[in-house]
Amino acid sequence: MATTKTATLTFRIDPDLKEALRTAAQQDHRSIANMVEVLIRDYCVENGIDITGQRAPKTKDKNRHKET
Repeated sequence: MATTKTATLTFRIDPDLKEALRTAAQQDHRSIANMVEVLIRDYCVENGIDITGQRAPKTKDKNRHKET
């Protein structure tokens, strides 16, 4: 089986926002890193941003997307 390579992303974030992210990840049974990836993928899909080499997203159906 082929292994997909990943890239490292390091950034600073407000402590309150990090705690909210940790809570969201915990509620979705995800790691913080995976939650960030899901949020970025969802944003790209909602805003028509193409993700080159995109794998199928591992999202749960929790009405995460805005209604239009």
